[in-house]
Amino acid sequence: GLILSSGVITAHCSLRLPGSDNSVSISQLARVISRLADFAKERASLPTLGFTHFQPAQLTTVGKRCCLWIQDLCMDLQNLKRVRDDLRFRGVKGTTGTQASFLQLFEGDDHKVEQLDKMVTDKAGFKRAFIITGQTYTRKVDIEVLSVLASLGASVHKICTDIRLLANLKEMEEPFEKQQIGSSAMPYKRNPMRSERCCSLARHLMTLVMDPLQTASVQWFERTLDDSANRRICLAEAFLTADTILNTLQNISEGLVVYPKVIERRIRQELPFMATENIIMAMVKAGGSRQDCHEKIRVLSQQAASVVKQEGGDNDLIERIQADAYFSPIHSQLDRLLDPSSFTGRASQQVQRFLEEEVYPLLKPYESVMKVKAELCL
Repeated sequence: GLILSSGVITAHCSLRLPGSDNSVSISQLARVISRLADFAKERASLPTLGFTHFQPAQLTTVGKRCCLWIQDLCMDLQNLKRVRDDLRFRGVKGTTGTQASFLQLFEGDDHKVEQLDKMVTDKAGFKRAFIITGQTYTRKVDIEVLSVLASLGASVHKICTDIRLLANLKEMEEPFEKQQIGSSAMPYKRNPMRSERCCSLARHLMTLVMDPLQTASVQWFERTLDDSANRRICLAEAFLTADTILNTLQNISEGLVVYPKVIERRIRQELPFMATENIIMAMVKAGGSRQDCHEKIRVLSQQAASVVKQEGGDNDLIERIQADAYFSPIHSQLDRLLDPSSFTGRASQQVQRFLEEEVYPLLKPYESVMKVKAELCL
């Protein structure tokens, strides 16, 4: 990920040089965002059950949930660009950063020392150099670099955990090859092994930031050499891990499968309870007493919940309402009151606005690398 030479940081692989937009990890991340944006746009209006505390909550849409993932990745892309563009060269500073040997070389000519510093900085491909250094550039630079990579790891872990949970619910799956073995012990299984791999590596990536944090904290005075061996491992591992994670996540995002019928069935199980407030309001508009209606709904809801929890049956609250003459004034309205799309608020509009105003402009500089496909050896 980084070439380290004579205490000088030269961005080479994943960050590249400031101003370069063809770096590996950044391009990969842009492609992941692009694939997920296509997925979100296509399913912007597909209702799905929302979860808070992993308990059923108000409806959202499949596309809106995907935008939660995209938003985190967009922040990571912006942070990676910022850190890359802020990278500065150590420059020609000498053994303790004072440039004393160069000043002696040029017989006290300050201008020539600064001119040499600028020439070497330009030659190395950097726009700026540090004015102040010890024997090395400040090791806080390494903290910044690994912090944004660790943050990317957190985003990927959250996304892939969501996918794993949705796979358990049979609402969504990562791509699964025809000859792929889902489980060596249970041939019927389709384990989300790509997402599990991403989570496993993301945990490793997140922990690596502890190395530069501790290294920077123990650099005595102008420099101690206990930084070198540690940095050669953690910096390289961070970039290699990030590249592997993003390649895998791109592969996942290019083949996500959604099962609308399963989603619809789960909505039908939970929506009757969520619709009770709408039903009460409709009854009040039809001339009913809110207090009486609330009590009727409370009793019927508890009966339906008992069927679900105690007997393992389906939620039959709507059938109970249809069978109760008290609710006859709104029986003809029940289908409309239970339309899932009426419970998703502005989710689809939010998706459209988010993609158009934030995502597509962010991806525009990477149009030339968008056609690259991610391939995995399973």
